[in-house]
Amino acid sequence: MNIVVVLSVVLCLSVTAANHHGGEHGGHHYVDYYAHPHYEFEYSVHDPHTGDFKAQREFRKGDVVKGFYTLKEADGTTREVHYTADKHNGFNAIVKRFGHAVHPDHHSQYTETSYH
Repeated sequence: MNIVVVLSVVLCLSVTAANHHGGEHGGHHYVDYYAHPHYEFEYSVHDPHTGDFKAQREFRKGDVVKGFYTLKEADGTTREVHYTADKHNGFNAIVKRFGHAVHPDHHSQYTETSYH
């Protein structure tokens, strides 16, 4: 009877040690960490030499992302986009355009050349 009790105690200690040290997972103990996503950023570019004008601002709290960006289009108009994204509604954007499009006259940039 003492042998049965000793074997039972040894077996229980072995199972407890295996569970504590990861058991069948190669000795690694798995812990599931979840960090609640939260960030905010903003940037802008204003380069009159190249005509590159743009800005963006975005923030995220949990599963909700909100933001906007603006940029100067090649035709001189400004595009402004306000957007939201979440797991229930997906990605949604409202796009607006400001200003009047101007297209340069490409013919006036070139001169005629005659070949003799």
